[in-house]
Amino acid sequence: MRFCLAVILFVSALLLGCGGSGEPASPVETFKTYIKAYKNKDITAMKLLLSSETIKMHEQEAKAQGVTVDDIVKRETLLSEGQTTVEYRNEKIEGDRATLEVKNSYGAWEKIPFVKEKGEWKIDKKGFADQMMQEFEQRDRELNDAINQGRQSTVP
Repeated sequence: MRFCLAVILFVSALLLGCGGSGEPASPVETFKTYIKAYKNKDITAMKLLLSSETIKMHEQEAKAQGVTVDDIVKRETLLSEGQTTVEYRNEKIEGDRATLEVKNSYGAWEKIPFVKEKGEWKIDKKGFADQMMQEFEQRDRELNDAINQGRQSTVP
């Protein structure tokens, strides 16, 4: 019975933290709630703020590494350990997708994708990983093109 009461209180607090006014939390509000959960080392709350595709990705990583999903969520956060300030800007919502720019520990701005699932904004770390992979592949193609062009110009 105490466990059920604790769960109800936790969910109520989470809903209040996300806006609680009946309207879904915005991506910015979702990110702020994620920051609070991170600072409080509340892995359960962090997982609730992640998209279903992100959770699936973390489950695959956990299985491959022989660890728990919680271990992956703790290790692969959007914030750097010891990061004391978090700056964000330019929330953009387009239908059921959104982005928010967040300054990383190196001072560069990164776009964090969000996806709306069942009426709630979720952090889409899977989308972030996919975006990074696409950028890497694009740079790789550009490098290969530059190398190949250099070879073509030296051949008589």
